[in-house]
Amino acid sequence: MALSPVEALAEFPPLPDVELIETDGEPLESEWHRMAMNLLIEVVRYHLRQRNDFYVGGNMFIYFSTMQARSRDFRGPDFFFVEGVNHEPMRPYWAVWLEGGRYPDIIIELLSPRTAVEDRTTKKDIYEQVFRTAEYYCYDPATQQLEGWQLHGGRYQLLAPNARGWLWCDRLQLWLGTWIGPFMMYQET
Repeated sequence: MALSPVEALAEFPPLPDVELIETDGEPLESEWHRMAMNLLIEVVRYHLRQRNDFYVGGNMFIYFSTMQARSRDFRGPDFFFVEGVNHEPMRPYWAVWLEGGRYPDIIIELLSPRTAVEDRTTKKDIYEQVFRTAEYYCYDPATQQLEGWQLHGGRYQLLAPNARGWLWCDRLQLWLGTWIGPFMMYQET
């Protein structure tokens, strides 16, 4: 069976002369984005605190082919979760070939006016067709709408929210939904 051009990109082995950078120098969309990513990461770490067979990251590049790394076609999900890997050490980026071929099992993108179209189209296609990420979610803070898809038969199927508007995340065995409350609060002295 022939691979599509997108699938073929992911099949190239890494070459030693490819520099994998940790940042593109672009700031996060907003303070809210940083805090929301941290909240997602901390909730998952707490939920799985008895385990060490997962990695959870956010706002870091995922390198999936040498060609992609060379062309600086960055893919840096706001949040991602990979099951079946050691959570240590901390990583500056996720290079699929250094992680036993493991792609994220869950990706969450926090939309902004600048990223919403790409998150719902280009990135969604890559996560579905190349990464084969089992669950993909997009949250729009402006509308407080959460959308989610699960991979079935190689294609994403839209998830139906419950009466509260939340979506069940199979891989984490958690409900995903909106919440408003204090997080990362500190007292000034």
